[in-house]
Amino acid sequence: MRELAVYVNFMNDGYRQRIGDTAGALGFAVTCYDSESPSDNAALAQNIGRYEVIFGHVPPRLLKGAEKLRWLCSDYAGVEGYLPDSVWPRPDCLLSNASGAYGPAISEHILMVLLMLLRRMPEYQTAMAAGQWPCYTPIRSITGSRIVLLGTGDVGTHTAHRLKALGASVTGVNRSGTCGDPAFDRVIPVGALDSALPRADALILTLPATPETVGILSRERIALLPPTAYVVNTGRGALIDQDALVEALQAGAIAGAALDVMTPEPLPPDHPLRRCPNTILTPHVSGNMALALTCDLDVNMFCRSLRRYAAGELPDHLVDRRRGY
Repeated sequence: MRELAVYVNFMNDGYRQRIGDTAGALGFAVTCYDSESPSDNAALAQNIGRYEVIFGHVPPRLLKGAEKLRWLCSDYAGVEGYLPDSVWPRPDCLLSNASGAYGPAISEHILMVLLMLLRRMPEYQTAMAAGQWPCYTPIRSITGSRIVLLGTGDVGTHTAHRLKALGASVTGVNRSGTCGDPAFDRVIPVGALDSALPRADALILTLPATPETVGILSRERIALLPPTAYVVNTGRGALIDQDALVEALQAGAIAGAALDVMTPEPLPPDHPLRRCPNTILTPHVSGNMALALTCDLDVNMFCRSLRRYAAGELPDHLVDRRRGY
C-alpha cells in the first residue's frame, strides 16, 4: 500500500477520520505526526523515506531523506523554505500550499489592527498604562478611507471584501494589474504602485516572500506615503525595508504601523520596532491554526487535492518553485 504522512499541530479525531477515510479509499495508509511533539519529530525523521505524500510543514532539512516523495502539500500558505532545489530529493516533486485556507482569519486580523490604528488604540493603551484618562480627537474611520492592498490573492481578496463593506475605496496591486473580484475599485500593476502611495490612507501588504517581492516597500516608497498613512503587513517581514520603516515611524513621517511579520522572528526584546510610536506588533499569529475554520478549510483542501493526485491530476494550489507561489 502507498504511504502518506500527516505532520501538523492541529490534528483531532474528526480530521484524522476525514483524512483516513479519504486516503484509505484511494489506497493510502496514513501515519499522523504531531509537529510539536519531540518524539514524533524523531519518528518522522526516521521514517520519512517511506512516504509518497506528506501533508504538513515537514522541516525542509528532512526532505532529502524522503526518497519516495512525490508530493508535499504544505498546510501553510507561505512556502519559502521549500523553494530551493537543494532541499528536494528529486526535481520533479510537487509542492502545493494552503492558499485559500487563511483568508478569513488573516483578513479579520487586518481589520482589527487597522481599526485600532484609526481609533488611536496604541495611544490609549500607553496613556491608560500610565494612569491617565485622555480623550483623543479626532479619530478616523474605514468609511471613506483610500486603501492600497498589495496582493490580490486569497487574503487580499477577503480583506478587500471586508473593507469595501465598511465603506472604503480599495485599490488592489498585483503583477498583472487585473483581478475580476468586484471588491476592488480598481487594480493596478506593481509598476504603478508609486503613483498610488501618495494618496493612500493605509497600505496593506499580504504578499509572500519571493525574489520579486522582497524589499517591495523600499525606503523610497515609504517616503512616498503621506504622514497620515498607516502600514499593515501580514505577508512576510522581508517585504519591507524595516530600518527605513523604523526611521519613518520614529520621525512621524507616517502615522503608524501594524506588523504581524518582521525580521528577524522572534523579534529581539531590545529591537527598536518595539519602541516605535503608534505601532502594533503581533508575533506572526494573524493566520496560524488558532481559528477552527482555517483548520477545516486546510483539511478539506488536502482531501480534495489528494483525490485529484490519486486520479493522476495535479493538486490544487500547486506552487511554481521558481516564482515562489
